[in-house]
Amino acid sequence: MTRNNHKNTEDIQRIMFDKYKPETMDELQDALKDVFGSMFEAMLQGEMTSHLGFEPNDHNNNKNTTNRRNGSGKKKIITKFGDVPINTPRDREGTFNSQLLPKRTRNVSEYEDKVISMYAKGMSQRDIADTIKDIYGSNISHETISKITDSVIQEQKEWQARPLNSLYTFVYVDCMYVPIKTDRGSRKCAVYVILGVDVNGHKGILGLWIGENEGKHVWMNIFDEIKARGVNDIIFLSMDGVSGLEEGAKSIFPEILVQRCLVHISRNAIKYVATKDYKAFSKDIKATYGAVSLQAAEGAFESFKDKWSCYPGAVDTWTKNWRFVEQLFNYPSDVRKVMYTTNAIESVNSSLRKIVKKGAFYDETAALKLLYLRVKELDKKWNGGTIRNWARVRNQLYLMPGIQERIERNL
Repeated sequence: MTRNNHKNTEDIQRIMFDKYKPETMDELQDALKDVFGSMFEAMLQGEMTSHLGFEPNDHNNNKNTTNRRNGSGKKKIITKFGDVPINTPRDREGTFNSQLLPKRTRNVSEYEDKVISMYAKGMSQRDIADTIKDIYGSNISHETISKITDSVIQEQKEWQARPLNSLYTFVYVDCMYVPIKTDRGSRKCAVYVILGVDVNGHKGILGLWIGENEGKHVWMNIFDEIKARGVNDIIFLSMDGVSGLEEGAKSIFPEILVQRCLVHISRNAIKYVATKDYKAFSKDIKATYGAVSLQAAEGAFESFKDKWSCYPGAVDTWTKNWRFVEQLFNYPSDVRKVMYTTNAIESVNSSLRKIVKKGAFYDETAALKLLYLRVKELDKKWNGGTIRNWARVRNQLYLMPGIQERIERNL
C-alpha cells in the first residue's frame, strides 16, 4: 500500500468515526455521504496515477511523460444517500478521462450496488477491498465496506415485515445454523427459513428468523407471524421431521396437508447401512415412493424389507415413517414430485451456507444482513420463473377434492 493510499483509508475511517460518531439513521447517512466522497476521490486519484504512470508527489525526473497533475475541479455525484460534493483530479494536457466517472456522468449509485452485490456473493470485506484496488488502483477500508452494506439493514427489516400472498400452494421449511459471537466466544444459532410457492408457481423466501435452537414453539410463532402478514391458507407443507411441527402448523392453518421429506428419512436410515451398500439401498427405497401406485409401492416395500433385513435399524426407520409414503399416493403424480422432498429449500440453504463459512458474525443483525443480501441474489437468479412442469402441477391441484375451492377463495 502506498503512503497516499494508506492516507485515504485513514481519512475514510476518521471521517466516519471521529467526525460523525453516528448514532441515528440521519447521522449515518451524513457520514456515508462523506465516506462515499472520500471513496470516489481516492478511486479517481488511483485512475489518474494509472493514466500518468506515477504517484502524486513523485519527484523522479525520469518520468515517461511531460503531462502532470493540474489541481482539481469540483463536482457533485449522486448516491443513494443524496448529492455528494467531490474534488475531481485534472491533468495539464486535458487527456485524463475517468472510466469510473466519465464526463457528464453524475450518478454513481451503481458502485454502491456493486459493493453490496460482491458482499452478497460471499466475498469478505478484505476480498472486496482487494477487488476495488485491482480495478481502480485505490484503497477502500473494511469499515467503509461495512457501512455500505449496513445501508440495507432498514431495507431488510421492511422486507421481513412485508405483506405476503393470501395463499401458497407449497411451503418448505428448514433450519440451518450460523455462528454468532458472544462475550463467551461464539455460539451456533438456528436460522429458520421458509420458501413458498404461490398459485402461479413462483417461488420466494417468505422470511428469515434467528433463534437459539430449532423447536416446535418457535415454528408456531413464525407461522403466527406469516398469518398476520396476510397468509390465509397453505395447501402443502414439506418439512424435515421436527417433533411437534406438524401439530403446530395445523393449529395455525387447519386445512394444511403436511408431508415429511422422504430424503431426510432416507438420510436417517442410511446411518445404519454400510458404505458399500449405500447406492443399492437408496435405489431400492426410491423404487417404493417412486412407484406408479400405492399397491406397487407396498409390494416394493415388502421386497425392500426382505432384502435389507441385515440392517434392521434402517428398515425400522422406514417402517415407522411409512405413512408419509402411503399418503403421497393420495395425490396426483406431478404433485407428489413437488412435495415429497425439501430439496428446493435445501438448495436455498446450501447457497446461504456458502456465505457464512468465513467466521462468526458480530451479532444477529450482521447475520441477517448478509443472509438477506444473498436472498436478493437468489431472487434475481429465479427472475420470476416457475417451478418445473408447473402447468401440469396446477391442473392436477385443481382436480383434487376441495383444492380448487381453496385456491379460488384466496385469489
